[in-house]
Amino acid sequence: MKKITVLGAGMVGSAIAIDLAKSYDVTAVDLKNDSLEKLTKNLKIETVCTDVTKEDELAKVIKDSDLVVSAVPGFLGFQTMVNVIKSGKDLVDISFLAEDVLQLDSLAKEKNVTVVMDCGVAPGMSNIILGYHNEHLNIEKIDYYVGGLPKERTFPFEYKAPFSPCDVIEEYTRPARYVENGNIITKPAMSDVELLDFANIGTLEAFNSDGLRSLIYTMKNIPDMKEKTLRYPGHINTIQKFFAAGFLDKKSINVKGIEISPFDFTTELLYKAWKLNPGEKEFTILKIIITGIENGNRKQIIYELYDEYDEVENISSMARTTGFTATAAAEMILNNKFNLKGMFPPELIGKYPGCYEYLLQHLSERNIVLNKNVKML
Repeated sequence: MKKITVLGAGMVGSAIAIDLAKSYDVTAVDLKNDSLEKLTKNLKIETVCTDVTKEDELAKVIKDSDLVVSAVPGFLGFQTMVNVIKSGKDLVDISFLAEDVLQLDSLAKEKNVTVVMDCGVAPGMSNIILGYHNEHLNIEKIDYYVGGLPKERTFPFEYKAPFSPCDVIEEYTRPARYVENGNIITKPAMSDVELLDFANIGTLEAFNSDGLRSLIYTMKNIPDMKEKTLRYPGHINTIQKFFAAGFLDKKSINVKGIEISPFDFTTELLYKAWKLNPGEKEFTILKIIITGIENGNRKQIIYELYDEYDEVENISSMARTTGFTATAAAEMILNNKFNLKGMFPPELIGKYPGCYEYLLQHLSERNIVLNKNVKML
């Protein structure tokens, strides 16, 4: 049986480990024992408590692995990716990295490994879909909207994070890039707020975030591309107040003789305020709108996903939709459905025959369903 090591046993990493353990030998690795405790109940999953930021420790735990999945926080992601590649292991990564990881393509090819980056919901699931349609359609425009939210809106944030608050705050701080008339436009994150209505949910606010990522460079043929994050109305105004007051500054300040980073202090508090309680219901919403021409006909292809907390498996929706996209990519590599060597953003997988269909089938088997509609224009 093939062996997989999952780095990071948070909410998403745990979901990945549980899903893969149904078919493979899985080892979950985390620095915190409490993150591993819930996985020890699954006798199929081996757990290792160690610091994967230490290259020798990482090399030791992945030595016998056929594939590695990295679900570490974004700020640890790049070096972890480098070290996994150096160890000669295939890798699927879901970290929200700030670095340009395509620069590692030559190293991945030298080590003869396959690396799939940004393999979550969006980027990730959305990219594979876009990569598929880019092969069959002359695409003029892409718009997509994505968010994960608690079903119950509670004061003051009306938000809960299924992953590290540091990565959420990164979405709110990293300048947002989109493409307009073939030009890359950069605006502050949380800009251009608009209200949109969704079935089952009601009104949400959408704002610019840096979710296009690799699409900016791999799909230069598409003149207009935009991604926005979704939250309950008013959430972003609250976050902007935190920024304005300096609570998210990374430069340390002196408080009664103690040097402290406002960012570290605030995210520590937010980790508690945003933590999903056991069994707390939440949902993931994704809408992709692809406009283009096929066989002389102008059309709009719309994908919509609404997914809720799984009460049977006790897995959050964001962990399911993110994690099971990653497990689909892992299985494509392990089962030789995708075997090219180098660095691959998900859209470059979607273009290869059978990969798009494999993803949708994999998700459907886990009750994650994307509804597709085609509208002629």
